[in-house]
Amino acid sequence: MLKFFIALLIIFSTSAQVSAEKILFIPHDNRPVSSQQPSDVISQLGYEIISPPTEFLTNPDQLWSWFNENAPFVNAAVVSSDALLYGGLIPSRSHEISAEILNSRVQNFKILRDNNPNLNLYAFGSLMRTPSFGTPGDREEPAYYGQFGAKIFQLTALLDKNETSKLNSNEKMQLAALENEIPDEILDNWFARRVKNLSMTIKLLDLTNDDVINFFVIGRDDNAPLCQTHRENRQLLAYMENIPKIKAQSHAGIDEFAILLLTRAVNDLNCHIPFVNVQFNRGKGAKTIPHYSDEEIGQSIRDEIIIAGAMFVPKPERADFVLFVNSDPKGNTFELHNSFPPQVLTKKQQKYFARNAENFADMVENAVNNNLPVGIADIICANGSDNFLMAQLSDKNLLFKLQSYGGWNTATNTSGFALSTGILAKKMSRASIDRLLATRYLDDWAYQANVRTAIADELSKRPDGLAIYLNLGDHESEILKRENVLMHEFAVEHFPQWNGFVVSNPWHRMFECRIDLD
Repeated sequence: MLKFFIALLIIFSTSAQVSAEKILFIPHDNRPVSSQQPSDVISQLGYEIISPPTEFLTNPDQLWSWFNENAPFVNAAVVSSDALLYGGLIPSRSHEISAEILNSRVQNFKILRDNNPNLNLYAFGSLMRTPSFGTPGDREEPAYYGQFGAKIFQLTALLDKNETSKLNSNEKMQLAALENEIPDEILDNWFARRVKNLSMTIKLLDLTNDDVINFFVIGRDDNAPLCQTHRENRQLLAYMENIPKIKAQSHAGIDEFAILLLTRAVNDLNCHIPFVNVQFNRGKGAKTIPHYSDEEIGQSIRDEIIIAGAMFVPKPERADFVLFVNSDPKGNTFELHNSFPPQVLTKKQQKYFARNAENFADMVENAVNNNLPVGIADIICANGSDNFLMAQLSDKNLLFKLQSYGGWNTATNTSGFALSTGILAKKMSRASIDRLLATRYLDDWAYQANVRTAIADELSKRPDGLAIYLNLGDHESEILKRENVLMHEFAVEHFPQWNGFVVSNPWHRMFECRIDLD
């Protein structure tokens, strides 16, 4: 009998270990930063990531079937509610799905919970974004946003301000003019979808409050201090007053949520709460309100620490990880690599950037020399590394002495990825840490801040340059060859030990790339 119970104990113990090593992950799309790169980070810890076939991501019914089939065999699931309701982040901005269908998909969460009572379930979704302008041919918004996007943004900024303070006479006239200039059918379509999406978000919050979802985070993507996204968020925060931040949050960002919640899943499975300290560059620092955000970056990072299942500590000596944030002393965000054609720095600006980078690199070097586990969130530029800082880190031989680095896209995208990877690095081998750093340097520094910038500058001299930049089309093989040549030249110069890789553009545009390391 004793042998029988011992055998049972071994079976259950082995079963628990196998299950604990698997995390189900449904991203909101198949961009590398949304799916491949977060999965790669968690894989370095020895977990097996279970994700659906790519073609399922745009089909909620197939996704739900796959989710229900695989949920019993994992201990944690990190899922995009946008994928499960609308077919992805971008479809959530232009869908024509009825409220009845959306309601039934929301109720699927409760059915899943009833069938999997012990599953750690983490979900992330989004409020619809409000870009400050539209680009004709942009696939990420309804077609009419290319023509009326800037006016819609201005109109909602005035509506938002009118509800929080008073409009002056000129602003009232401007609001009336915008209401006349934008066709009613466009405004009706745009606002009706937002009302529907906000209603579904509130229903998901109710499920979170009822413990159907363990943790739910709602993103505010490409947002501003005054706009429709900010306006809706005020309504949402009022609704969330009695829901603690350890259960649900509204957060300025979106693409970083996958890695933050995967980090939380790992921490929860290990019953571990890491301690994190944050250090900012001189000047405005934590009070910086970056582009594409409506709040101070210091508050955003404090919230990201909670989302990741960690805890802020005031002293770096007590921290398991210290995040250094490279911000502009005056609180600016520079669009150097995020415009077409790319912006060019004056000599005065170059000196300003160089001084700032030197000061920040000295801070990082001092921390590394004191054996602190250090990572960098490089937020001074929107979408791309600060070349002046990277030169300093390279000269000081610090590139591969860090625990993590991030310099891609919006400030919160950057901080969320650097924070999560830095928290998890403590459980990784040095080889795994260096591999993840190499991916970030190739993507954020080599591609975003240099290669993409150089090719964008070349394309800007062609009459069809912007169209190619947004949609590579028949020019993809030509552009891809150019990218790989420039990327390998960059790698040979700056980190030749990581010269074995291939670059591609899975979304057939210049904005993002995929790095496949040997």
